[in-house]
Amino acid sequence: MKAFLIIVAVCTLLSACGENNYQTVDKDNPIYHPNTVFESFEDMASPGIGHLISKYRLDTVFHGEADEFKRILLLRHWIKSVIPIEDYADPYPGAGDVEKILDYALEGQGYHCGHFMRVQNAIMSSFGYVSRTLGAGPGVQEARFAHHGTNEIWINKYNKWFMSDAKYDHHFEKDGIPLSALEIRNEYLKNEAADILMVKGPDRTPLEFDDEMDMAKTEFAQTYTWITWDTHNDIFTAWSDRKNLLIMYDDEFNQNNTWIRGTRPHWIYGSPESLRLVQDRNAIYFTPNTIASRVKIRDNVAAIGLVSDTPGLKEYQVKELPGSEWVGINPEYSLELKNKEYELIFRAVNHAGVAGPEHRIRIFK
Repeated sequence: MKAFLIIVAVCTLLSACGENNYQTVDKDNPIYHPNTVFESFEDMASPGIGHLISKYRLDTVFHGEADEFKRILLLRHWIKSVIPIEDYADPYPGAGDVEKILDYALEGQGYHCGHFMRVQNAIMSSFGYVSRTLGAGPGVQEARFAHHGTNEIWINKYNKWFMSDAKYDHHFEKDGIPLSALEIRNEYLKNEAADILMVKGPDRTPLEFDDEMDMAKTEFAQTYTWITWDTHNDIFTAWSDRKNLLIMYDDEFNQNNTWIRGTRPHWIYGSPESLRLVQDRNAIYFTPNTIASRVKIRDNVAAIGLVSDTPGLKEYQVKELPGSEWVGINPEYSLELKNKEYELIFRAVNHAGVAGPEHRIRIFK
């Protein structure tokens, strides 16, 4: 989808703006970074997605909680409470099928990190929270975790991605803000994660050492020294044998070091056709659900074009202040200007009913 620039338009010509000389300005909106490298996400309108909620009564997990971040943590905690950990049971019953994993887990079967990753991706998506899968590793021979599979989830509340580990029910935070996998990596490379917290459970309990993992915060933060993201993230609703490229951030550290997995260089070095190196960090950390706008005013009519990269987009909505009702609109929205000032709020809403960050435009003369 073509990205429009977020613009601050000041109309000065009568021929362009009509005789009333309206001006427009955006109001410190969240920055929009388009998706240029990821191919797919779970289909939020899929019947299978809705079936997960009803089959496992997942809507009861919230206990009436309305806060988006807390909902995500409660869902993650449910996954942790249902699936036992078992790292050495190959072959695993159910293979990679999310429902089979959950059904066998409810009977006591344990699973490894990749299974937790698949389940979390499906369940978060079923409630409209954009999730993606990634693999990570410390890249050194002496590390106990040679490789780890987990997820990043987009939080509209903070307008950012954060790493969410369902296997151990934890994530990392700095100054109360949950961190992405690449942010964890940066903190570890800077000073071995001294400035961040590892927090566990929906109560976000800080831990310097996790007894369940038998691992200190610093050691687990090291797991994110190397990261690959999957280009296809619809592993529940549309998985097939298609080629799935791995994305790696191609920065100076990557260029000057080698990822060791176990005792050897990672297999990816021998399979370059499976790897896509990306030097633009904003391309990896694109901003789902976030709107950019284009505003043109002519003859007292404001033509407002909206764009976003919203997986499962259902519609755009607008609210004109001081009113309080959201109204569904097309991405090309026209407003006849009769008053001296307008304050508009736009948002993208997906098929699960989750709204993205608000985008504000002020029109005045």
